Amino acid sequence: MSTELTRSPEPPPPPDETGVDPNVVFTPPIDIFETEAGLVLLADLPGVTSETLELQVQDNKLTLFGRVKSPVPPGARVIHQEYGVGHFLRSFILSDEVDHERITAKLTNGVLEVFLPRAPKSQPRRIQVAIE
Repeated sequence: MSTELTRSPEPPPPPDETGVDPNVVFTPPIDIFETEAGLVLLADLPGVTSETLELQVQDNKLTLFGRVKSPVPPGARVIHQEYGVGHFLRSFILSDEVDHERITAKLTNGVLEVFLPRAPKSQPRRIQVAIE
């Protein structure tokens, strides 16, 4: 289940272009496991497509933002709704052990899988000292 992050106490603003209240943002549930090659992150993002998913790494921070489209067609009136609709946002601070240049991701049936490969360990080397 998702956890609702924010909900405005004021009357909701008009829905954005997706038909969703932009003030409703959920924290998607995440599973992370470790392999010999690195970490694998799985995030449940129902309703998010590859076109509406933004995944970026900046300053050691991995951020995912998924937009969803309201399942209610324009002009329809909601009679009963138990499934909350909102966008998804989650961020992680990456360690120096992750090779940021080789991170890959795929989205399958609403599940995002991000592979965070281990950075190669630096090898010991001899440093030449210049003589002045």
